[in-house]
Amino acid sequence: PGVIKTDMTSGVTDKYDALIEDGLCVTKRWGFPDDIGKAVGSLASGDFPYSTGQVIMVDGGLTMPRL
Repeated sequence: PGVIKTDMTSGVTDKYDALIEDGLCVTKRWGFPDDIGKAVGSLASGDFPYSTGQVIMVDGGLTMPRL
């Protein structure tokens, strides 16, 4: 996942705040564990019967090329 605000990321808060401020993250915010949970819940629900072999990026746009 992208920049997720947890105890594990507390040591790199300043680094990621700067990356977000610089526009590296399209959503302009930290992700939260709930953001990951919602994606997992949607996939686990089976509401995507026609999708196969997809990579779902839950990273706030971190992997999108900058325009």
